[in-house]
Amino acid sequence: MSIPANSQIDPEISEIFFSIQGESSYAGRPCIFIRFSDCNLNCTYCDTRYAFSTGKKTPIATILSEIAKYPSKLVEITGGEPVLQEEATDALFTALNAAGYTILLETNGSLYLGDIPDYVVKIVDVKTPGSGFGESFMKWNLKFLNEQDELKFVITSPYDYSFAREFIETNALRDRMIHFSPYTLTLPAQTLAEWILRDGLPVRLHLQLHKLLNVR
Repeated sequence: MSIPANSQIDPEISEIFFSIQGESSYAGRPCIFIRFSDCNLNCTYCDTRYAFSTGKKTPIATILSEIAKYPSKLVEITGGEPVLQEEATDALFTALNAAGYTILLETNGSLYLGDIPDYVVKIVDVKTPGSGFGESFMKWNLKFLNEQDELKFVITSPYDYSFAREFIETNALRDRMIHFSPYTLTLPAQTLAEWILRDGLPVRLHLQLHKLLNVR
């Protein structure tokens, strides 16, 4: 496939790497990660701040050539916050879809998601109060979620847990694929598991598998 040169839509990329997908229903699968630079938030528990200022304009043809080296057709676009680079992200979606990739988009949910193509699986990180941006997730974005899309909550405290539980009930999200991930520096995974069991929440407990395996 020929990709036309257009420097205006070249994404600013922090890194491209191959690892194990660790934080969604795709967890455990080999996955190619394309990390966009820059972010409109600065969450307290962010572990990729290095991506905010390490971006390099990278032609889409170069990205396709780089990811073709890896034995996987699953690719995740992450950040930073990829939706900040809306035009570049859209162009990359189109190219990846044409090349036969399954596309995951990890986003903080604070920006408009209505233009994301239906073939992209959105993994939306609903910001809890412990992130420092508990109001950043705009509830109007919920109407743009498709059946295959997923929600993720990083839980740092009992207050975050209560926020997430109420968010699920208030917005009638019980039928959604929802992940609770403990910020283990302040909340043991076992404690979060006990809360989920106590309340019978229809969520998946997720640990960062890639970090446990030390593969990225």
